[in-house]
Amino acid sequence: MASSNITLVAGSPGAGKTTWISQFLTDQSQDLFYLCPGMGRDSVDLVRIGYRFPWVSVIPENQAQTVLAGLPRQAQVYLELGFHLDLASPLLATLPCQRVAVLPPSLNQSEWHDWADEVIPGNDIQDAGRDPLPELWRSPLTGQVFDPPSLDELLIELTGGAYGKVMRLKGIFEMPDGRAFHIDFVQGLPGIEYTELNLPRWLQGRPNRFSGLEVVGHHLEQETISKTLLASCLADDVLAQYQHQYQRLHPDEETKEVFSI
Repeated sequence: MASSNITLVAGSPGAGKTTWISQFLTDQSQDLFYLCPGMGRDSVDLVRIGYRFPWVSVIPENQAQTVLAGLPRQAQVYLELGFHLDLASPLLATLPCQRVAVLPPSLNQSEWHDWADEVIPGNDIQDAGRDPLPELWRSPLTGQVFDPPSLDELLIELTGGAYGKVMRLKGIFEMPDGRAFHIDFVQGLPGIEYTELNLPRWLQGRPNRFSGLEVVGHHLEQETISKTLLASCLADDVLAQYQHQYQRLHPDEETKEVFSI
């Protein structure tokens, strides 16, 4: 492991940690590894990295110690640390690594500044500190397909403060035409970003690939958000009608097995 290059990347929610890491994952000639500890299997960032960069080895958390102990020479490893993780964790303290903090330029002093070897200026978001620590709420959505207008309305309400103060929102959502989208919102930045994922259209029943939502904020009405999410999903008969229509429009499309952890 001593000959490998390990970079720990920490910082406030929405500052741009995943974006900063992604610029280093484009070189297919390198042995590249990515790990998002503390998020388990159902991490939006973990899955999206796997979709965008299929040549990157995405490390399952339960295999992290084994993989890190047997890295190939000159491997490049990026560990993205959630804002909720303890920077003084014994595991993090013993890793031979470079520590990078991606932080808003307006945040002049923090625990991340004291921890990092290098501070990278990221998105200039507000309320970027850890006091009080915001909530992290996650909802698995695998198998659910959304009515697009209902989903748009929900996301506008959610990011507008209807169900608590949302600082950060990201998710992967399935649409009735078989496409999947990554949706991203950062408080203080304009709009909600929709990015289509480069995946085969899923037009045969309910999708058996990851989708889910992660929300960071304060005073989140979690039960209400969950109920409103489900109300925006399509019932089996409606989904079947949509898929039948799109199958006729896209007869050559096939559902394929894609990234899994």
